[in-house]
Amino acid sequence: MPIARLTDSECETALGTVPQWSLREDGLAIVRTLKFADFSEAFGFMTRVAIEAEKADHHPEWFNVYNKVEITLTTHDVNGLSKRDIALAQFVDRIAP
Repeated sequence: MPIARLTDSECETALGTVPQWSLREDGLAIVRTLKFADFSEAFGFMTRVAIEAEKADHHPEWFNVYNKVEITLTTHDVNGLSKRDIALAQFVDRIAP
């Protein structure tokens, strides 16, 4: 089944389910920054997200320095947001400290 880009209305509704995330300035992605106690905790978190992302065949863009992880979610195939982004964001929210 092809992946569909969220409409503006669907995007607005979906963002309500992930309030810790922000719509990127260009409207094509959502972003969140998380802070952890230390590098090991941040890396453990990233590992859990990586395993889930691999299962969903959907992978985040992220940046890590010591205890900080910045995550960007977008669906390149549709040049914007899809249900895959929201589902992975919801997973992140469930496991985030």
